[in-house]
Amino acid sequence: MKKIDFPKTSFVKSVIEKEHYPIYHKGKDRLPEAAIVGRSNVGKSSLINHLTQVRALAKTSSVPGKTQTINFYLIDNRLSLVDLPGYGYSKVGFHIKKTWADCLEIYLKSREELKLILLLIDLRRTLTEEDRGFIEWAAANNKPLYYVFTKADKLSKEEKQEALQSLLDSISQAYPSQPIEYTTYSIKDMDCRIQLRDKLQQLVT
Repeated sequence: MKKIDFPKTSFVKSVIEKEHYPIYHKGKDRLPEAAIVGRSNVGKSSLINHLTQVRALAKTSSVPGKTQTINFYLIDNRLSLVDLPGYGYSKVGFHIKKTWADCLEIYLKSREELKLILLLIDLRRTLTEEDRGFIEWAAANNKPLYYVFTKADKLSKEEKQEALQSLLDSISQAYPSQPIEYTTYSIKDMDCRIQLRDKLQQLVT
């Protein structure tokens, strides 16, 4: 199977309502889709730009909670990548938080093309209540998770190993029946980019 050409990634549209979701076809079949989920400021936009090597494809911001829509990207006309609104930013008003929650749930429950969820977690942090809630929801709804532990470059080698083991232990203890597939990620490391690209490649084979 020919490798996906990630630099051939383009932004398609930003939406909120389900009726505006784009539909991609390859012959009679719809293209598979991977969604990126995580707490606000976990590094979703930076990961998209690093993964695809398309400069400024996703807008990054130092202000958490900037992404307030579902953003669709098309990779090589073979795979759809979706950036979902970040959760857990306390300074966002209740109404906006509820809108985000509704937006996330509708997409995650109704999108037939969704084949994989990339759950981003800051390697320097412990699991939050929102992280645990999302993992529990994914397990209950049989949604496949692939954990991406971001900002690995912020830690020393020893700190990285300790933090990684702590997070894996927390996930295993809370959800012992759930398999854990993961990678650590740093936008300064090309090896992790290759590993994540290989994982996404599996969706089109």
